[in-house]
Amino acid sequence: MTVLAAAGVGALAGLGIWLAICSLRGVRVIPHARDLVPGTIPAERAAVWVTGALVGGLVVGLVTGWPVAGLMTTVGVVLGPAVLGGSRRRRDDIAVAEAVATWTDMIRDTMAGASGLEEALVQTTRVGPAAISAPLRAFATRLRHQSLDDALASLAHDLDHPSADLLVAALASAGRLEARDLGGLLGRLSEAIRGDVRMRVRIDIGRARIRTSAEIAVGTTAATLMFLYLFAGHLLAPYDTTAGQLWLLVVACVLIGSGALLRHYSDVDVPDRFTLRTTTDDAAGVGR
Repeated sequence: MTVLAAAGVGALAGLGIWLAICSLRGVRVIPHARDLVPGTIPAERAAVWVTGALVGGLVVGLVTGWPVAGLMTTVGVVLGPAVLGGSRRRRDDIAVAEAVATWTDMIRDTMAGASGLEEALVQTTRVGPAAISAPLRAFATRLRHQSLDDALASLAHDLDHPSADLLVAALASAGRLEARDLGGLLGRLSEAIRGDVRMRVRIDIGRARIRTSAEIAVGTTAATLMFLYLFAGHLLAPYDTTAGQLWLLVVACVLIGSGALLRHYSDVDVPDRFTLRTTTDDAAGVGR
C-alpha cells in the first residue's frame, strides 16, 4: 500500500509540475490535435481522459489494496470506449463515403452545363454535402491560388478516406489527360462507393449483436465485483495475497486479449490509402 501510494503521489506531482511548466512557457500540451482513436476523441479531450483514467486507477488501487485492480481500471477506462464503442467513428466513415458519392454525382451533372472541370468543381463545392462541406470550402479557396493537382492533393488529405482518394485520382487524371468520358467514369465511381457503403452497413448490423453481448458481459462482471466487494468482502479475501494478485493479473490479461480480438474482428478491412503525385513532385523527379 505504501509503495503504491508513494508511486501515485509522485506520478501526480510530476504531471502537475510538467503542466505548470508548459503553462508558464505558453506551450500547448499536445502541439498537433490528433485523435486517440481516429474520428473519435480530439487530442485535448483524450489527454484529459487519460489523466482521469490514471487518477481513477490510483483511487481503486488505494481503496482495494490491489495494484492489479488499479491497473485494470486504468486500462479499461482508456481502451474500453475504443473496444466496446466506436459506433460514432463508423457512422462518420459511412457519412463521409456517402457524401463523396453524392459530390461525385454533382460534379458529373454540373459538367454538362459548365465550361470546364475546374468550374464544375468550384460550383459544386458551394452546395456540397454537409458531411464534407468544410474540406470542400477549403478546396475551393485553394483552387484560386494553387494548381488543380496541388489543391486535389490537399483535399484528399483533408477528407482522409479511401473513397475520396479514388475520386481525387479520377479528377486529377481527367485534368491532366482531358478524359472524354469523365461523366461515365464518375457515374461508375459513385455506384462503387455506394456499394461499399451498403456493404459496411450490413457488416455493422451483423456485428452489433456481438458488441452488445460483450457490453453486457463486461457490465455484469463489473457490477458483480462491486457487489461482492461491498457486501461479501470475505469472498474476495484470497485476492489480498501475492498469489491472488498474480491470478487477478491472469484474468486481466485474458480480458485485455479478448478486447483486442473483439476490436480486431469489429474493424472492416479497407484498401491502403494512396497519395496523389502533384506537379511539384513531378518537377522534383525530373530535376533528379
